[in-house]
Amino acid sequence: MKKLLLALFAFMSLISKAQEKQMIINRMVKTDTAVTTKGQVTIKGQVVPYTSTAGVMPVWDEDGKAIAGVFYTFYERTDVKDKTARPLVISFNGGPGTPSVWMEIGYTGPRILNIDDEGYPIQPYGMRDNPYSILDVADILYVDPVNTGFSRMISKDIPTARFFGVNADIKYLAEWLNTFVTRKNRWASPKYLIGESYGTNRVSGLALELQNSHWMYLNGVVLVSPTKLGILRDGPVDQALMLPYYAATAWYHKVLPADLQQKDLTAMLPEVEDFTVNQLIPALAKGNTLSDEQKKQIAAKISRYSGLSETVILQRNLIIEPAFFWKELLRDKGFTVGRLDSRYKGIDRQDAGERPDFNSELTSWLHAFTPAINMYLREELNYKTDLRYYMFGPVSPWDRTNDRTGENLRQAMAQNPFLHLLVQSGYYDGACDYFNAKYNMWQMDPGGKLKSRMTWTGFRSGHMMYLRREDLATSNEQLREFIYKSIPKTGQPARY
Repeated sequence: MKKLLLALFAFMSLISKAQEKQMIINRMVKTDTAVTTKGQVTIKGQVVPYTSTAGVMPVWDEDGKAIAGVFYTFYERTDVKDKTARPLVISFNGGPGTPSVWMEIGYTGPRILNIDDEGYPIQPYGMRDNPYSILDVADILYVDPVNTGFSRMISKDIPTARFFGVNADIKYLAEWLNTFVTRKNRWASPKYLIGESYGTNRVSGLALELQNSHWMYLNGVVLVSPTKLGILRDGPVDQALMLPYYAATAWYHKVLPADLQQKDLTAMLPEVEDFTVNQLIPALAKGNTLSDEQKKQIAAKISRYSGLSETVILQRNLIIEPAFFWKELLRDKGFTVGRLDSRYKGIDRQDAGERPDFNSELTSWLHAFTPAINMYLREELNYKTDLRYYMFGPVSPWDRTNDRTGENLRQAMAQNPFLHLLVQSGYYDGACDYFNAKYNMWQMDPGGKLKSRMTWTGFRSGHMMYLRREDLATSNEQLREFIYKSIPKTGQPARY
């Protein structure tokens, strides 16, 4: 009996060690691996068969040594024999510490998460087919930069400055994309970059880096809820440009004066935009030379358009900080409004204060997306790892110096007559607001020579405008049209 117990103990020890070894293996950072599965989705009444590849490809140093593994998912339509004319869309999100999860299972991919028609979480968590996906017209690559998703450095000894900064990020990702395009034999394909939020800095910079350092020329860049792209606007301009967003939010929550409230959103906003550019910016520039009477007149207009009282506006010298607006607008009703999507309401510990306790919209989105992406990658796409999936990864400190990404994109467009730009904004986005997105385009192209290749569109939702079902359909269809429009006719030369 004693021998039997010893043998059993030894056997159990071997199992335990094997399990421990397997756990270590599953936690190891992979640098070159892939798993492919098959699927199909019906888009616009057409069955689209495809493969999904979930994998990791290496980032190399100057000596050809792998220093990180970048995780990606790649969706490729399988009933297209000739890939030379098949568009390739390369998708990034922002943060800068977030993976491409948001657009992959929320926007353009063939499978999307279960949410209600306005974008709120529902249970049970899970996935469903996306009937609006652009996979019918383009293959799609979703990329997770280092320390987002399952992407990792292979050693703590590697300097984070290689990855964590505006220009370092652009440099290594361009090299990585060169490898991907080469491995997948997609040099002939028309290529598109789409980025959301900080991802707009990323793709704007990549457009020039790919072109000038890798001789890879694009047909289009799509900016979803763009940042300020390194375009300077300090002082009165920066302080004034948020007012149209405030007006849109106040209109949504029905706190504007009756004559404005009865107008449709897009019929009301031009009046606010005109006031912002032609009266508010000059008034703020005058500072203390503005008379008391002039100051009161401007405060009355800001109040009319923002839904805030003249008193608080005058107390702040006509300057309304975004965080204060999110706290103040519905303070008397006991709610805050969301930063990334001001349709969302939150409840604070106390009504007093200068800023909300939390971002109500972001908490809602993490609630919906986190279970879905973990289930999807691990169970549907069969990617096996014990690594934690970083929805927000450790990428600090992030070097934001020398951000010229808006100018980089302008230069890439000037050099490449085939390159087109599409900008998509949500009217209720207070982090990357729609009017600043318009301002980007004005300042990127002050001479107007690129105007015919630039398009801006607004949606009645927030930062992730595609979470609203109506906008999901419209925005994907706009991407389709953009792709069709930006592919030149056979034999058409790239020249002015």
